Amino acid sequence: MLITHDTRCALDTVVDLVNTAPEDDTATDGLPDVAALADFTQGHAVSDIGTLSESDLSAVREVRGRFAGIFAAPDARAAAESINELVAAAGTTPRLTNHDGYDWHVHYFAPGASLADHLAADCGMALAFFVVAGEQERLRRCEAPDCRRAFVDLSRNRSRRYCDSRTCGNRLHVAAYRARRKEAAG
Repeated sequence: MLITHDTRCALDTVVDLVNTAPEDDTATDGLPDVAALADFTQGHAVSDIGTLSESDLSAVREVRGRFAGIFAAPDARAAAESINELVAAAGTTPRLTNHDGYDWHVHYFAPGASLADHLAADCGMALAFFVVAGEQERLRRCEAPDCRRAFVDLSRNRSRRYCDSRTCGNRLHVAAYRARRKEAAG
């Protein structure tokens, strides 16, 4: 599957956005305030946004929840329905642009769109490409029991199971090794 630069940026953004959501009532929100939202947009080089407000924060959190539903979708049909609703509500307006040193690429949000609509359109279309390509199962959640972070499995054989092999994957492999050694020692 060919993934263009702008699609990869949108995928990274949507994964990081979904992962800002608290996993339960005891966890803190990764987007606690407008300043954190501004940092998020700067960190992901989100273009064409103005001054952010509390209403932007609320709308982005709502879009974040809808994206989380796409990662949890049981099949391509459910993912497609969610993506269609999200992208349609954003008022998608595809247009070619070249900015910030990047060659021609497509933005799907309308000029002057809110941050939430911007994210819904661009990130929603990036996820849509996976459904169209029959690759919806690559939109995953970490299989570590104490981690449910979202990620996109870009491995050649669709075998990635953990959000990060150096943390979650390594931790589980070490635990399994220690359990085997303990059992063998008797």
